[in-house]
Amino acid sequence: MGTSEPELPSGGRPLSRKLQQRLNELIATHYPDERKRPGYARLAKEICEVTGGAISGTYLWELATGKKRNVTLEQLDILATFFGVPPEYFLNDEVAERVTAQLALASALRDVRVRNLAMRAEGLSPASLDALLTMVNEARRIQQLPTGDTGAADGGRSDGTAATA
Repeated sequence: MGTSEPELPSGGRPLSRKLQQRLNELIATHYPDERKRPGYARLAKEICEVTGGAISGTYLWELATGKKRNVTLEQLDILATFFGVPPEYFLNDEVAERVTAQLALASALRDVRVRNLAMRAEGLSPASLDALLTMVNEARRIQQLPTGDTGAADGGRSDGTAATA
């Protein structure tokens, strides 16, 4: 075994970039209104109050900007606890992908109109649900919003059959 470190791709350490990106995504999801988003000192204080752990505003800023590269497991656990994600979210791509999808759903459901639409759709026939999905996708297209697959891989149908347009 050699003592030299493995070569890294240009642009820095991938794990550090992922940590920085995922932390910033959690902050943005937790505080969707940028105007009301606390600064790092205030956020660190909130994290300490909620979790009982210790983290400084400077340390949080360093993590969020990629300046700090040697995060401890204790700090990851504190952040995970505060944001309600498993600690693996910061390190494992599969876990991060799953949690990101759950966070997107939770974020969408903050809007009372989205919640009402979802609640009123409960109990409709598969054909009616497909028609609603088609209408929503068309409205998103008209407003030039992404219509990406936000449902199941089978086209969003819960019965496992492919949706038809």
